[in-house]
Amino acid sequence: MTTEDHVDRLRALWAQELPDLDTTPMSILGRIYRLSNLVRPSIEATFAEFHLDRGEFDVIATIRRSGPPYRMIPTELYRHLMISSGGLTHRLDRLEKAGLVTRERSDQDKRSFVVVLTAEGIRRAEAAFREDMGRELGLLDALDEGERRALSGLLRKLAGSLEPGEGEAPAADSV
Repeated sequence: MTTEDHVDRLRALWAQELPDLDTTPMSILGRIYRLSNLVRPSIEATFAEFHLDRGEFDVIATIRRSGPPYRMIPTELYRHLMISSGGLTHRLDRLEKAGLVTRERSDQDKRSFVVVLTAEGIRRAEAAFREDMGRELGLLDALDEGERRALSGLLRKLAGSLEPGEGEAPAADSV
């Protein structure tokens, strides 16, 4: 059962105003953008339950998924997160104050440091991620397993065609 949605209504209005213009991109990219905006509040609320904002979660999750010993140098972190070093420093300050990370001098270079997840940081990153994935899975209830796989594959293909190649700089607004 297919029903008209917000994007269909916008495309119909544009078709009346600019009938010669192909608005197919809205049917795909417009829906991706709309979905992102629709799910963002739920995701942010989940992280807030763990006393984290999305940026703080991104930092501790990046370190957590790197595996034991759950430590990374700042350069690796901001490359993975695609944020500025100043933005990372601000997040690290908040996370350190919350007791979720520590900054330790590097064994290799005494002028630099590594960011280490504390036991509480490991626990909170995992708990927040498990809760988030559970809730996001519920958001996909309208799709059966085959539809989920197909959509995932199509989105992977599209993202792969747009993402920079190995060694290229990411676009300024990359996720």
